[in-house]
Amino acid sequence: MIVITHRNFLPDKLKVTSWQVLEPFFSQLLEREIHSKIELENWLKDRSELDAFLSEDLAWRYVRMTCDTTNKELEKAYLFFVTEIDPKISPLSDKLNKKLAENPFLNDLDHDKYFIYLRGIKKDIEIFREANVPLFAEISTESQKYGAIIGSLTVEIDGKELTLQQASNFLKDPNRKKREEVFKKINEKRMAHANELDELFNKLIKLRHQVALNAGFQNFRDYMFAAMGRFDYTPQDCFSFHDAIQKEVLPLVKAFNEKRKVELGFDLKPWDMDVDTKNRAALEPFTSGKDLIDKTENCFRKVDDYFAWCIQTMDSMDRLDVESRIGKAPGGYNYPMAETSVPFIFMNAASSTRDVETMVHEGGHAIHSFLSKDLELAAFKSCPSEVAELASMSMELISYDGQDEFYKTKEDFNRAQEEHLEGIIKILPWIATIDKFQHWIYTHPEHTVDERKKYWIELSKEFGTAIVDWTGYEDIQTYTWQKQLHLFEVPFYYIEYGMAQLGALAVWKNYKSNKPKAIEQYKAALSLGYTKTIGDIYKTAGIEFNFSDIYIKKLMHFVQAELMKIQN
Repeated sequence: MIVITHRNFLPDKLKVTSWQVLEPFFSQLLEREIHSKIELENWLKDRSELDAFLSEDLAWRYVRMTCDTTNKELEKAYLFFVTEIDPKISPLSDKLNKKLAENPFLNDLDHDKYFIYLRGIKKDIEIFREANVPLFAEISTESQKYGAIIGSLTVEIDGKELTLQQASNFLKDPNRKKREEVFKKINEKRMAHANELDELFNKLIKLRHQVALNAGFQNFRDYMFAAMGRFDYTPQDCFSFHDAIQKEVLPLVKAFNEKRKVELGFDLKPWDMDVDTKNRAALEPFTSGKDLIDKTENCFRKVDDYFAWCIQTMDSMDRLDVESRIGKAPGGYNYPMAETSVPFIFMNAASSTRDVETMVHEGGHAIHSFLSKDLELAAFKSCPSEVAELASMSMELISYDGQDEFYKTKEDFNRAQEEHLEGIIKILPWIATIDKFQHWIYTHPEHTVDERKKYWIELSKEFGTAIVDWTGYEDIQTYTWQKQLHLFEVPFYYIEYGMAQLGALAVWKNYKSNKPKAIEQYKAALSLGYTKTIGDIYKTAGIEFNFSDIYIKKLMHFVQAELMKIQN
């Protein structure tokens, strides 16, 4: 069991009820005199304790709000922090950063230990602007509206009111008329809110562009590359990644879809892309949230006892909310808890194979939190997405060794693996599409809604296979981008999935060659948190941080070979 240590700088019973209760601790840090390297390191620890406390307080407000978007008190509590507390923290954090940067003992700190942290501090100082503080508060308030809107949507199927997540299971129904009916109902409900989401997105674009201008950048894309600490690659590298996906991955997706068309025996419509081509009913790998959690624990135990312990600990501390229900925000996430180091997993399970993938994915994030929990500063644990997603996506694959826990027969398990591996290949063009879409959106901030629709369709053709017939549903196709939560809530956080997916395939390739060594390297890499560069962390994991067309081609061949083993 995790032992929660007592605080050294803050009172154990401190609660965020007003700014007045927090201000004295910022003042103490700002006014404290530092006369040695040891005093500087103690100051850093105290600041870290304050940062961790505030981070976890906000985390719980977000978690509770997304678990029940209908509860206005929970929404109010979250908005109180982002509108009343966070705007007051930001300028003081900037002052603390400058106090650190100007300290005469800074150069006495261990360079290897603090290099990544201090690099980030320098970047934060460079891009901070007081004028952006109220804009960030407004952006936080506006972006959470997406979850509230989508979380409220339901459709009636066979006399039952279902969330969109639950209803989407019917897109795997062997009855084609049923699939078409459900597709229409889901998208009629989405389209009823398309203009509302367009208006929300327009507002977010305008706010984000102003943030960039205030910070001295030409556009929000360039601002975000700085703000996200993308020290290891450039926008041009992203474009090269898009091209490599188009060259090496898209032909494979087209082959999958051609095969699907032949096996089903008719031209493909949008509601034909998830159904089993042999007309088998959708797999149901678990019966309830508890069953999902129990089977995940058993699954992880077959890979490594420590992984199972992490899930067991979270379950015992009520840090899992996995079932879909009305009023719950869409999507899934693992939210790290900076102070207690025991994260929270949120998802919308509806008894599908995709839910198993989501659970082991978020479980990988959770294990990352546990492995890095003993790092000295909270900032050391805050990893860039390219590393965080390596943890989760690798777990999706190495946990194959235990995923038979979810399936009654080897045939069902093989079918689930085949769906997952094909899904890995199919998602890469979507990742490239979403990322390229964002580059265009934020480098063309004055675009109109019609221009945005037109560009989305152009991208859909560029990264599509011309197999699916959208005739009669063109309006729905122009708004498929609205399904991507990241566009509204966490802009530019998406290409990392593609980069990390390549890394995860390399981890799995190593795992199949030498399981103990691959697990050891995986744990060692995650235990580093963010104390090394992305390249060094990947190297510790025994892989490359590489997304060239040659590297992608090599990994695609590996996946194809594994698929052939399963199919034969």
